[in-house]
Amino acid sequence: MKGTLIHADGSTVDATADLVRQQIAADEFVWLDLEGVDDEASQLLRDDFGFHPLAVEDAEHFRQRPKIDDFDGFTYFVVHGAQADNPSSTLEVHLFYSEKRIVTVHQGAQGPLAEARARLTHHNSSDLTPLSVSVLYVVVDTLVDSFFPVLSVFDDRIDEVEDEILKLPTEDQLGELFDMKRTLVALRKVVTPERDMFATLLSGVSTLPGMTPDDERYFRDLYDHLIRVSDMIDSYRDLLTGAMDTHISTVSNRLNVVMKQLTIIATVFLPLSFFTGFFGQNFAVLTDHYLKSPWVFWVFGVAMDAAAVVVLLAWFRRRGWLGGPTA
Repeated sequence: MKGTLIHADGSTVDATADLVRQQIAADEFVWLDLEGVDDEASQLLRDDFGFHPLAVEDAEHFRQRPKIDDFDGFTYFVVHGAQADNPSSTLEVHLFYSEKRIVTVHQGAQGPLAEARARLTHHNSSDLTPLSVSVLYVVVDTLVDSFFPVLSVFDDRIDEVEDEILKLPTEDQLGELFDMKRTLVALRKVVTPERDMFATLLSGVSTLPGMTPDDERYFRDLYDHLIRVSDMIDSYRDLLTGAMDTHISTVSNRLNVVMKQLTIIATVFLPLSFFTGFFGQNFAVLTDHYLKSPWVFWVFGVAMDAAAVVVLLAWFRRRGWLGGPTA
């Protein structure tokens, strides 16, 4: 079993099964933080803590959506928080709650849980009774608040990408926009059910043992934070969609400009091709009567072609195709 035993003052000690059993036998407050559930931890949770086997089995498997389950004497939570170094993957925490028992289960680095332990030393636990409610609030509040810095980075990056797109759209920008959108979809999949989970708690559908009406104010604050996070995710998804549309529109406009330029060039050469082709024919009427004098070369070979180019360019400018005033 790999875990940490956290005391009421926030101090920690490496957890062993015997040490946990001693605290349970002394009827003291217990916060056990486990890094995964092995056979020893599973037996401890079932036999010594008295948690239901179904809840213990759930804690052994990760990648679950946020939920809250009421059992006899305890409540089982699955709560998610954000990871600053990997926004596309959330920190999943399984939490067992009773009046004197808190067990948190997670994988890998503790992240926000380490911050929650630090906050516990400064948090006025007398405002929340019993102590387990205070710990529950601090842990969940830290996990929920971890979304805000990640979303703030998203906000700044979206603005930067939009400015870059207007200057010069690239394929890398479009790929980054798709990655950011996938990340927001992944966050929304956990934030929305987490918000609904605390809505059921505050509506009375689910209850926490020992929680008073005064304690509910703190959890209403959690619910308000989740609503803000959910609204921010939806707003940033709309911004990303707009940025993707801007990228596609900008690329399309640039393509249209290129096509217009090529069309102008082709149109300018169209009458030139006609004149040179017509007077380049080897008909006797042309070679014997019209193409013998030098002035014919300067009039039909040079002046007429130059005049055609000037007339076409003047007409294009009048139409506004060269950036001038439109007719």
